[in-house]
Amino acid sequence: MSKDRPVTAYEILRLRLLDRIKEGKVDPESDPDGVRALIKAEVENYQRQSQSGVGGRSLANPRDISDRLERAILAYGILGPLLEDDNVEEIFISGGDVSYLDANGRLASVEDPTTEEEVFHLVNRLLQTSGREVSQRNPIVQARVLDGAARIGVVVPPIADELSVTLRKYTMRHEDLNDLVRFDSLSPAAAALLHAAMLTRTGIVVSGIPAAGKTTLVNALLRAVPPSHRVLGCEETRELSAPVMHGAYYQTRASSSDSGGESEVSLRDLVRICLGMRPDLLVVGEVRGEEAFELTRAGNAGCGVLCTVHSNNAAEALQALTSTAIMAGQNVPEQQVRSIFSNVFDLVVHCDREDVQFKTEDSGKIRRQIMEIAAVPSLQGGESDYTIEPIFVRESFGAPLRWTGAPLPENLRKRLDNVLTRHGTSVQRILDGSNQRMTA
Repeated sequence: MSKDRPVTAYEILRLRLLDRIKEGKVDPESDPDGVRALIKAEVENYQRQSQSGVGGRSLANPRDISDRLERAILAYGILGPLLEDDNVEEIFISGGDVSYLDANGRLASVEDPTTEEEVFHLVNRLLQTSGREVSQRNPIVQARVLDGAARIGVVVPPIADELSVTLRKYTMRHEDLNDLVRFDSLSPAAAALLHAAMLTRTGIVVSGIPAAGKTTLVNALLRAVPPSHRVLGCEETRELSAPVMHGAYYQTRASSSDSGGESEVSLRDLVRICLGMRPDLLVVGEVRGEEAFELTRAGNAGCGVLCTVHSNNAAEALQALTSTAIMAGQNVPEQQVRSIFSNVFDLVVHCDREDVQFKTEDSGKIRRQIMEIAAVPSLQGGESDYTIEPIFVRESFGAPLRWTGAPLPENLRKRLDNVLTRHGTSVQRILDGSNQRMTA
């Protein structure tokens, strides 16, 4: 896996120690003191041999090498400081090169020397916490690590030219709609509308580019769901963190010959199963495959749907879902899929992030905001394409998220008003800003 480069004393010692640990069946998790004893003995032996002229160059600072070996074998080595730093949002690995993106949007490289083999070992240590392992036989892995605090994606040869890793840390875990208003991601009126929607069986698509805040918004929306509603969530890699009083979260499983031949459980499988389990709300993270077709059945299941999809704007989100559903190979006409989705989904909420620097007291920080909330009217008569109606729009980053003056489609308005009446308000009062009690 490694490229040709001089082998350092540290790397020689690290490989020797891994052999000693394997030979002695020492478990680093249960016997860290045993590992430390092996490190001490191996470093001292190396130093004696080098000073007697039968080994390599002697170590200038054996204590530093011992500490580094301890971090590599008992912790996460060169990755440890990045994993512990709350200012680091994402970590990227290409071969033996490690870089990271901080909360200010700056990309920087880690200058400490390392090798692809060492990083590969560290990555597998991270994966082991989720019961996964990457290898040539299992060259693509996605998993939640660090007790669910991060998501990691790993690709190794022969699929990739070299070790390729992206690790994204979750920095927002407990936000609700009120928090998003405080962060200026939402306006009070828009938050009140979304809160009202979560009290009913409403279909919502959350769209945006990667890292635009889609999962944060979905978690906030889930915190507005009534405790009596049955919520079933499906994801490839678990990201949803909002507690569910009535329901459950499910995660896919890849087939694996390394663990007794476990069968694959796909996202499509999970969606199909959940639709038969009487959900009030079905949640699907990152719709991008055949599971999109299963969402056409949600209308007959009588449940609300909350899903995320990658897109550049609200209008493209529905087309992305439609195209993905058609590719499932069910020979269903595109027009029929459009017609079904126009009835399944009521709203599209589009999120975006600003990568450029801007001059404020928070200069340099990445800004994530909801740019648009659009209604999805049902297709009528000879209509062949979606017609979305912008309800709230933000003209640019930092500009207010304003009501466009457009009303909600009549069927959605009536459904929400049936609930809002019990709270002493109405859709109209929420939209015009005269009453936003739903987020109080």
